[in-house]
Amino acid sequence: MNNNQLIRILLILGLVTGISLAVLFRDRFDVVALETWVNEAGVLAPIVFMLIYALATVLFLPGSVITLAGGALFGPVLGTFYNLTGATLGAILAFLISRYLASDWVADKAGGRVKQLINGVEGEGWRFVAFVRLVPLFPFNLLNYALGLTRIRLLHYIVATYVFMLPGAVAYTYLGYAGREAIGGGEGLIQKILIALALLAVVAFLPRFIGSIRRGPTIDIPELKKHIDSKGTLVLDVRTAEDFVGEQGHIDVAVNIAVEELQDRMDELADYIERPIAIVCRTDKRSAKAALLLNEAGFHDVHVVRGGMTKWIETGLPVEH
Repeated sequence: MNNNQLIRILLILGLVTGISLAVLFRDRFDVVALETWVNEAGVLAPIVFMLIYALATVLFLPGSVITLAGGALFGPVLGTFYNLTGATLGAILAFLISRYLASDWVADKAGGRVKQLINGVEGEGWRFVAFVRLVPLFPFNLLNYALGLTRIRLLHYIVATYVFMLPGAVAYTYLGYAGREAIGGGEGLIQKILIALALLAVVAFLPRFIGSIRRGPTIDIPELKKHIDSKGTLVLDVRTAEDFVGEQGHIDVAVNIAVEELQDRMDELADYIERPIAIVCRTDKRSAKAALLLNEAGFHDVHVVRGGMTKWIETGLPVEH
């Protein structure tokens, strides 16, 4: 065993021990305890707070508690800066630990959907990081380690993490600040609570907004026909098998995977991760859901066919039954 392997083993043991202890004593990690530690630090309070946040991120402790505490302890402006910096430092540490310990092994062993997901993430680069920071599809602490297994550039990861976590950091920091003001009976309480609720509403709306952007542009039937004639586009019909051969029929070159089965059958589409996909359903509601699933899996060129099979038939184009 060489020194490099020994260092990796020791790091893994240390990380597992730290996470185990953090889980075991997580009940003692609350706002009161955090406030006590920070207050005892005096002028070093901001630095101590950010280091605690970073360590908590690495050890899978709840970041929401710290974010709310940051707003309560430091106010909405400095609190946001300290929260965001601490969370980003923790995300960087987890990313580097994962990359150093396991990325080579995963690159050698990964196959199937895991390999497809990694390729998709690497293909989008910072855009994927930006998306998952704005839209929390996966647990934050786990995601930091998962992204370390890819070959995303560290600088891109850092910048995208810091910038695109900002909306959530502002909202939850302000919520912690408003909660502290409510307990203390500060002035303008109603206004502060309304601002906090408005910020939370914006953050809650982001998944829908970002999802609509990532769907890619919709295309109409004439454009779909051009795509089909060029023979470079996959026409994906996401209706059920019964509907695919039912009354409306289907486009002769279409591949049928129902949207309910799409996540389990992503491997069948691996060849199209970099190529255009046109999604068809009866109209376009199921297509929009399918497009979001494909984008989340790393497919780069996904289009929803406006009007679906209904519009295709109205245009007088041929169908198969």
